[in-house]
Amino acid sequence: MSKQIQQPLAQPLKLGVIGGGVNSAVGYAHYVAAQLDNKWQIVSGFFSRDPSTNRQTAEEWHIPDFAQYDSWQAYIQAEKQNLDAVVVLSPTPKHAEMVCYLIEQGIPVICEKAMTANTGDSLKIKHALDQFGGFLAITFNYSGYSMVRELKKRIQDGELGKLLQIQIEMPSDAFINQMAQGKPQDWRLADGEIPTILLDLAVHLHHLIGFVSEKTPQKVMADFHHFSKFDGIIDDAYIWGNYSDDMKASIWLSKTAYGYKNGLNIRVFGDQGSAQWYQETPDILKITNRESVEMQYNRGNALNQDSIVERFKPGHPTGFVEAFANLYSDIADNLCRYQSQPEMFEFDEQVFGWDHAHEGLMMLKKATESSKKGCWVQVD
Repeated sequence: MSKQIQQPLAQPLKLGVIGGGVNSAVGYAHYVAAQLDNKWQIVSGFFSRDPSTNRQTAEEWHIPDFAQYDSWQAYIQAEKQNLDAVVVLSPTPKHAEMVCYLIEQGIPVICEKAMTANTGDSLKIKHALDQFGGFLAITFNYSGYSMVRELKKRIQDGELGKLLQIQIEMPSDAFINQMAQGKPQDWRLADGEIPTILLDLAVHLHHLIGFVSEKTPQKVMADFHHFSKFDGIIDDAYIWGNYSDDMKASIWLSKTAYGYKNGLNIRVFGDQGSAQWYQETPDILKITNRESVEMQYNRGNALNQDSIVERFKPGHPTGFVEAFANLYSDIADNLCRYQSQPEMFEFDEQVFGWDHAHEGLMMLKKATESSKKGCWVQVD
């Protein structure tokens, strides 16, 4: 039988929020996903520097006894005794300052991907963790889909044999769609050490490759492009990677691909078979065997039922928010273990922290270097 969502906690963990206001691209998804299984309750927040947006978010999210503060630091100082964790949903370039501050205050942190905008800021977080200890989980939410976890388990069980290559893509037309409303946020239109499109999309692709294969990048080659009306940024990228155990990876991400909205697609090829998962049909996993016979699995007939989370019976497809909620449920369980035995704590295989996030940033930094030089670049 498929497992139900893990047993509810005796009381929901109390979650504070920095950023993620009603004008945010990610805030509402976190608001819904965090509370879907009653393991978290959002009790307070500093959602925006704009007082009216801050207040409006609190009203729409039904935050009781909401208090308005002049800064996120003042919010943390006033509310930290009433929080089990804080989720950071600010723009990526602001993450490092906030995450380091929370770690120094002894507050467990959940951070929206990308962890930071550059590797230097990532190392600042590592220094804070080394100095103060603490709990830091990064929200790579696509591995929350049950059938992605099923794919991982099948690979672990050797069903595909030795992994030869992974092809993965995430195209959209966000920067060229003539029907798009408004201009992207300013921070998304400025590239730094790592182009912002890589921080937005490629960190997910690095994560999914590592999640399902348990391989690490060794060297990369990349070719970056600009096709949109927004000058001075990368908006389309190819990355090729050599991974541990001689596995190859081909990565494409774009915001200038007409007809795509979030075309996340992963294909895994081994010497005994292959597999494919496409996010727009999230409950379907296709497996092809050595005789090139294709089999199709879903939550109802998956072989590894422990990897399947059920809120409702198969045939009623799951989606983005449910996958995000699976991750939030796992983070809650990990935080409870951390609270009981912090000195013995390690994340389970569903939740990822600084090491994995930093590996992705290093890979993307080297990919940026490769695109400029036109050659392969070592990652490690």
